[in-house]
Amino acid sequence: MDYIDYYKILDVTKSATEAEIKKAYRKLARKYHPDLNPNDKEAEKKFKEINEANEVLSNPENRKKYDKYGKDWKHADEFEKAGYDPNQQQYSRQQQQGSNQDFSGFGGDFSGSDFSDFFNSMYGGGGSSRSQSKYRGQDFNAELQLDLASAYTTQKQSLTVNGKNIRITIPAGVENGQIIKIPGHGGPGANGGPNGDLYITFNIENNSDFKREGNNLYSDADLDLYTAVLGGEVFVNTFDGKVKVKVPAETQTGTKVKLKGKGFPVYKKENQFGDLYITYNIKTPTTLSQKEKELFEELAKIRNHE
Repeated sequence: MDYIDYYKILDVTKSATEAEIKKAYRKLARKYHPDLNPNDKEAEKKFKEINEANEVLSNPENRKKYDKYGKDWKHADEFEKAGYDPNQQQYSRQQQQGSNQDFSGFGGDFSGSDFSDFFNSMYGGGGSSRSQSKYRGQDFNAELQLDLASAYTTQKQSLTVNGKNIRITIPAGVENGQIIKIPGHGGPGANGGPNGDLYITFNIENNSDFKREGNNLYSDADLDLYTAVLGGEVFVNTFDGKVKVKVPAETQTGTKVKLKGKGFPVYKKENQFGDLYITYNIKTPTTLSQKEKELFEELAKIRNHE
């Protein structure tokens, strides 16, 4: 197995922070996503490499193993047990003798050999190992974009991950930045080991007139001066249509009203919703007729003489 420079693939330095790695991954994943590059084998290959690199470098423990053991990072635990020193590229005979591993069946002197070659002979590379260890497959990461309207209802979508099409159900109420796990849809395991998992991060774009905070929604509604003063009814927008709301007399601008159950769906809670909060903005009438001006002047006189 050749060495793969995951830092180079994501175009970051070895000193990059987790935030810098995440930012670089998202940028490249969007650029090479199969949905944006249909039938482009090079883009598909690049997308796989980006996901593989992110899987290693975004996980602090995996990154530590990769920095120390390079291409053999997945077998770090076995290396540690065997006393392998990647800087010296050799085994200490004392460590070999004290190890619980039985190396006698392989023959030869491994004290100065490359550990990758040794490991291949030990785990399926033609050696005489009595058994082969099973290894779990690599986890994959993907990002899925939705608009707020799509997140309001349960969705079914198809994704292309590592060259395979996966159809998933996205429950209503998923939040921006939320991560869900699809078990068994990561990389294949080795020697009969289990597959890794697929982790999907949701990027939800809000192009609506509503502000979302958790399961609650917030919006503004215009109120004409006459309804605000005298009271009445007004139609306001909710996420699934208009509703009629009663307005008390002498309502002030900035007044907030709560419409219970008219907010966003609660994730994985059927028929449960947050609330919608409406803030009234009172609109001053313009282009008044002469009669209207006279009436307002009369009202002003009445108020001033009280």
